[in-house]
Amino acid sequence: MKCLGLLCLLATGLSTLSVGAVVEGLKHKYYHRSCPQAEEIIANMMENFTSADQRVPARIIRMHFHDCFVRGCDGSILLNSTPVNKAEKDAPPNNPSVKGFELIDQIKEVLENKCPGVVSCADILTFATRESVHLSGKFERYQVRGGRKDGKISRESDALLNLPPPSANVQLLVQMFANKGLSLEDLVTLSATSDLR
Repeated sequence: MKCLGLLCLLATGLSTLSVGAVVEGLKHKYYHRSCPQAEEIIANMMENFTSADQRVPARIIRMHFHDCFVRGCDGSILLNSTPVNKAEKDAPPNNPSVKGFELIDQIKEVLENKCPGVVSCADILTFATRESVHLSGKFERYQVRGGRKDGKISRESDALLNLPPPSANVQLLVQMFANKGLSLEDLVTLSATSDLR
């Protein structure tokens, strides 16, 4: 559980690192007028998911990490492959190890019923990650800015270039994390999510 605590600390900073979305235009209580229940809905659904499966927080944190590492925290990991494009989620660093896509889909479906076309998938994943940190039982719920726009590009090649391959040695892992401004401790913490999923 110590590892989950470290992972939660790291997740709180993902959106503000160089791998995160640009902070310009993002603000606290972004959906206050357009979809006032959005954060509460996400919180309640994440609590229900976690009650049913204690692995959910680690899975969502890992998904967020993999999303932010590629094109920034834009939700591009959630996009499906097409006949002419293999998406990030199907790249070897993500498939079959990243889990929980169906949970984000369920949250999106509920939010679409309440506030059609308002809450981005990128924000849903970011708020779900915040809830995952909170549900670890070690941290208070922290403020998260909203207003991320969903990425429209998702390529296997981008995931292969930016995410460590499953066969990466320590030297490559250290270098790839350093390229994103992350330390050796960050590497160990985020890599441990493989054991928690």
